[in-house]
Amino acid sequence: MLGDLHCHSIYSDGSVLPEQLCKFALRHGLSHIALTDHDTLNGLSDLKAAAQKTELQIIPGVECTTKDPYTGRSVHVLCYAPANPKLLLPLIQETSRKRRESKLAMAEKIEKLYPLFKTEDCIFLARKSTSIFESHIMRALANAGYTNQPFGPLLKELIGKQGSCYVPISYPNTLEVIDLMHQAGGIVVIAHPGQFDSVDLCLQLAKEQKIDGIECMHYKNSPEVQSKCLSIAEQYHLLITGGSDFHGMYSASPHPVGFCTTDDLNMHRLLNLINV
Repeated sequence: MLGDLHCHSIYSDGSVLPEQLCKFALRHGLSHIALTDHDTLNGLSDLKAAAQKTELQIIPGVECTTKDPYTGRSVHVLCYAPANPKLLLPLIQETSRKRRESKLAMAEKIEKLYPLFKTEDCIFLARKSTSIFESHIMRALANAGYTNQPFGPLLKELIGKQGSCYVPISYPNTLEVIDLMHQAGGIVVIAHPGQFDSVDLCLQLAKEQKIDGIECMHYKNSPEVQSKCLSIAEQYHLLITGGSDFHGMYSASPHPVGFCTTDDLNMHRLLNLINV
């Protein structure tokens, strides 16, 4: 078994339909794939339908953006196969609402700088998504002819955390989100610890038996981070997962489905946890 346990679609900030994601997974020869859109499970039924007459197995998933209460840094938390996903709905719907408000406020600021850009363009591009993301704003700017590198310097200049049009979002507490995910019967994995310097947090959560796994195999983890995460996972008997973090063309650092994967041993371990 070989799984890509971190992928996105047009239901959040990816550029492809779940049906196309299924095709990519089959072409790569994956046995399992997880759709982990940001703060939504809406694409799951489409992906399951696309895979119905194939050998590809679908792992339900969602990626939640949270805030580390100790450091104030962002932490992305993956939840797989929640037995009672309805428990997560108030959380993910509230985060999506806050994200949409923030991005609309950014778009209104950008309108004043670029006359051909309109907020309605972002809303149209995000029509399938449960919220509005950086990708929709930057593609709208690219469509208007203001950049041919939507994930290049202009993104950082306008809507990066130090950008002139940036509007912050208040994300939920990491520890509270993890508790809710477990209440929902989900398998909890910390995503790409290298991106937000979350290795120390992974160690603390592992010691406290708060998480089920760490996404060790991810392109944003340096060799040093990967080594530390593998050590933590092995010491505390956690799942060692991997995923491409696929976004299609909506990515500053594009990687195809299957670029990073979860191996046979850990796929078996994950499936055993899901079946408990």
